[in-house]
Amino acid sequence: MSKVTFNNKNSVFYNTLKANVDAYFQEAGIKKTGNWKLYSKTLILIPAAVAIYILLLTVTIPTLPALGLCIVLGLILASIGFNVMHDACHSSYSSKKWVNEVMGYSLNALGGNAFIWKFKHNIIHHTYTNVDGVDDDIAKSPLMRQCASQKWVPAHRFQHIYVVLVYAISSFAWVAIMDFNKYFKQKVFTTPLQKMSLKEHILFWLSKVLYMVFYVAIPVAVVGWAKWAIAYAVMEIVMGLVLALVFQLAHVVEHAEFEAAAGMDHKTIENEWAIHQVKTTANFAPGNFLVNWYVGGLNYQIEHHLFPRISHVHYPALSPIVQQTCKEFNIFYNSIPTMSGSIASHFRMMKQLGEKPTVAMA
Repeated sequence: MSKVTFNNKNSVFYNTLKANVDAYFQEAGIKKTGNWKLYSKTLILIPAAVAIYILLLTVTIPTLPALGLCIVLGLILASIGFNVMHDACHSSYSSKKWVNEVMGYSLNALGGNAFIWKFKHNIIHHTYTNVDGVDDDIAKSPLMRQCASQKWVPAHRFQHIYVVLVYAISSFAWVAIMDFNKYFKQKVFTTPLQKMSLKEHILFWLSKVLYMVFYVAIPVAVVGWAKWAIAYAVMEIVMGLVLALVFQLAHVVEHAEFEAAAGMDHKTIENEWAIHQVKTTANFAPGNFLVNWYVGGLNYQIEHHLFPRISHVHYPALSPIVQQTCKEFNIFYNSIPTMSGSIASHFRMMKQLGEKPTVAMA
């Protein structure tokens, strides 16, 4: 991988921001981890997913209502990922380490792997956000061109159309292909994977086997291959679309910045790490309570990237503090007011990146 460094010699912005945020928690007398707002969502989402799963396998339901339940199940599983898994894997769900570890395994229950995800997301993505050549989240070339430094191919002219199909299969591809690719190569894009302990190797294979048992073997045995295939496809398509789109809205929208490090031995980013996070990240629909509840505060991506170990339930309160500090340092705070506006911005950007560059990219 390229060696990427930040100009952190004088981190005045982050030090000022951290002091302001710490003061908020001290004055409010609250912990930075989750509270009843997060735990109540856990008690709603996980039992709801289990109940729908059992209902689909034990009750004869007409086709359309059954497909409707599959859609709802896909939406709920995505929300478990946004709320429970995401906070837990960032160690912000609870102040107790074991609670974070247990709740983080909700990702394994969804078909993924917590160990690989933590390395890919917490270490690589949160450090080298939108750095082409390092950040695995934007490493979909040549299928998708997500920043101007990536090579253009003629098919990209239509990427703003076909990316919907890519997003639709993204959850299945994650579970069935990408995890195994990272596991066997022991690498996340260009970065060697952190060494896995025997425990993590066992958990990887055990959770993949259990996924096949509960998501494939049991349903097929109960309802048959045809009904299972349709139901599973609907659930995965919904989950994939939602998961992919929400994460795309955080970094691949208009005014989000990128850095090119692909093919370089060393890349120095002129900004300190915290400024880089603000410049490469965007918020969306911050005033929408339903969006905020469902996506686990991931619509406050700027706050999340600056303070990933603070639970998402605190982001609405931290947002004015971050905005004010950005204003003091003359740093653009990219916040798109509505969900629809953010989605439109993403697809406009994908269309723009799909146009043939005036200067050919290497």
